[in-house]
Amino acid sequence: MSDNHHGGPAQPIAARVRHVVALLEQRGLVDPAELDRALEAFLARASPANGARIAARAWLDEEFRARLLADANAALPELGLSMGGGIQEQRLKVVANTEAIHNVIVCTLCSCYPLALLGPSPTWYKSESYRSRVVRDPRGVLSEFGYALDPGVEITVWDSSAESRYMVLPRRPAGTDGLSEAELAALVTRNGLIGVAPV
Repeated sequence: MSDNHHGGPAQPIAARVRHVVALLEQRGLVDPAELDRALEAFLARASPANGARIAARAWLDEEFRARLLADANAALPELGLSMGGGIQEQRLKVVANTEAIHNVIVCTLCSCYPLALLGPSPTWYKSESYRSRVVRDPRGVLSEFGYALDPGVEITVWDSSAESRYMVLPRRPAGTDGLSEAELAALVTRNGLIGVAPV
């Protein structure tokens, strides 16, 4: 993996952003209170409910599902969502679980994550233990979450970066044929959208 994943090991992107913000504040070009308000407004919209809505729509609408899997950034506006909100729009790839393939997301170098769609990342997602072990032993890590997959299911681990984020489209639960989009969305958890839990 290259050092460009997050701006190089010597200067992570978060440190670079803090430095630029401090310079802009010192020069009077930005108001710290306005930055805080913008961050609070963004976080107020960042929720696992957004990812749940995406999954539920994909379960009900095959055409939306196809568009989502082909180009998630282009499909998100159909639900009033986007991967914008930062300096640049992040690329989102949605990966679908099937009977034969299970997907898990991680960021091995820090904790890149689709915050706007899944809300703040869980503490375990940022832990060095998860970041290193899920790549080497995804089946073992999933079992620690209480998620035992059939031995024949292939597990693919997707590594997020500063520019690219991933979200898992879980398999639709059995016995949910009569449910509405809102009822389906209520079944979806953040852990399911990361790939460490069934839905």
